Amino acid sequence: MKKLMTGNEAIARGAYEAGVRFAAAYPGTPSTEILENAALYKKDIIAEWAPNEKVALESTIGASLAGARALAAMKHVGLNVAADPLFTVSYTGIYGGLVIVVADEPGQHSSQNEQDNRNYAKAAKVPMLEPSDSNEAKDFTKVALDLSEKYDVPVLLRMTTRVCHSKGIVECQDREERDIIPYKKNVNKYVTVPAIAKKLRVNVEERQKKLLDFSNTTDLNFIEWNDTKLGVIASGMCYNYSKEVFGDKVSYLKIGFSHPLPTEKIKEFCSKVDKVYVIEENDSYIEDQVKMLGFNCLGKDVFPPYGEMLPEIIRKSVYGKTMPTFNYDEREVVARPPLLCAGCPHRGLFSQLGKRKNVMVSGDIGCYTLASSEPYNSMDTTICMGASISLGHGAQKIFDSQKDNKMRVVSVLGDSTFFHTGINSLIDVAYNKSNTINIILDNRITGMTGHQENPGSGYTLQGEKTNELSIKTIAEALGFKNIAVINPNDLNAVNNALDWALSLDEPSVIITRWPCALKKFSPEDKEEFSGAYTDKYAVDHDKCIGCKSCIRTGCPAISFNKETKKSTIDYNTCKGCSVCSQVCPVKAIGKVGE
Repeated sequence: MKKLMTGNEAIARGAYEAGVRFAAAYPGTPSTEILENAALYKKDIIAEWAPNEKVALESTIGASLAGARALAAMKHVGLNVAADPLFTVSYTGIYGGLVIVVADEPGQHSSQNEQDNRNYAKAAKVPMLEPSDSNEAKDFTKVALDLSEKYDVPVLLRMTTRVCHSKGIVECQDREERDIIPYKKNVNKYVTVPAIAKKLRVNVEERQKKLLDFSNTTDLNFIEWNDTKLGVIASGMCYNYSKEVFGDKVSYLKIGFSHPLPTEKIKEFCSKVDKVYVIEENDSYIEDQVKMLGFNCLGKDVFPPYGEMLPEIIRKSVYGKTMPTFNYDEREVVARPPLLCAGCPHRGLFSQLGKRKNVMVSGDIGCYTLASSEPYNSMDTTICMGASISLGHGAQKIFDSQKDNKMRVVSVLGDSTFFHTGINSLIDVAYNKSNTINIILDNRITGMTGHQENPGSGYTLQGEKTNELSIKTIAEALGFKNIAVINPNDLNAVNNALDWALSLDEPSVIITRWPCALKKFSPEDKEEFSGAYTDKYAVDHDKCIGCKSCIRTGCPAISFNKETKKSTIDYNTCKGCSVCSQVCPVKAIGKVGE
């Protein structure tokens, strides 16, 4: 049976066909859909959203040690969070097969950096596979699980954005059931106290030798001989890009198993071609190995060290020009920066927070990061998941150490980010007696990655009702005395809460609790937020004075006519949050029908 699938869908299918029993992840573009699709195989796979990537990997390690095949998935920066268990499970090895899917993002479409996680495979001394299309994504998942059990090692499966999201024909097969291996206690394998870990370290090096032999003999790495005047070495999507540019005019060494790299095949290939291009995204991972083997090659001295190696980039780097295209006047192209959605519950807070003086806003990863730009200008930093509170704590300590200091820090992060690593940061604030204002944006869902459930939503990935963690109760348990829960669409409540928190000489927590405008309401949401997003607002043009106060809320439902000098609200786009109505100085905006 053949199906059209994205790479992410194909990985889920491969896990199903290979007999995976347990899968866990934290949502993050471009990897999110892997677990969402694995969750569809409810009868066969237990699929869970974990609070963060470290927990996801640790839970899959547990499933492996209990005798089942398991899979963890995360985006590239997620592997930073999961690095601690990764490096140690490389020592201990596994029991049931364990695959760790990591989705790199050359080009930074939705990420704060552009790291190359092939380096993690090398540093942790674990094997890595790199599929270049959807069918390979499915097949490589199954191969990775087999290799994991054969060599007693977790296997990294490296995806990139284009492989994750592009579609291709996938040859689907039936599930191959795998019995759960009876549990065996083995302290000398799984308890990594120094005396045991030192012995396991020796095993790692012996395993590396075996994996190198495999790399040099496996069909996952293969040579396509064509004209030998030019040879291209590439892996993943770069292989497809190269084929599109050069076609059958050059020879190829296609790397599918990229750690350890196939040194003997590299030697064979480079010794038989006159000129070698190494085409890879981000770091010079393959190029460095080729040069260490004594061969001259052209890599990052020709191709950019960042971004995607798209066909036009390769053509321009090699030939100095791209394929002909349509000519157009670039001045006519309208810039369309990303915006908070109409009705977004974050808008009310940031429209007011940006007006505050002597305030540093420490931000985090989420939709709300857009508050750093116009018209809000109310976010000063964004580093990584959960960093806003701890970064804000450090900044406040320095501000407070200065004489006549007037600066206060407001740390802002979302509910899912709070559960991810923000709790640890909030502990730091409580423990070290910080003086920060900590705002947690509880929009009842993991918004930016497409509305995944989280520990505060009351439901699991596979739709099962579960305990709903209360952010307020958690803050109370950590010892916070100053806690306020507000509706962020109520600007008076927002400003009163900010005034209150800024007047304190001790830490506070403000929870803005209102569901995402795009969220599918649960029964509990319908009861708590009855009437949410049911109203529509309109502008009375007879009253409108053209001051643009409503425009400055940044709502995409509102437009301004330069000729009439009047604002208009699009009826179909409006979600009825009422923020525009509250900022209008002449009360020209009201509910439709009133």
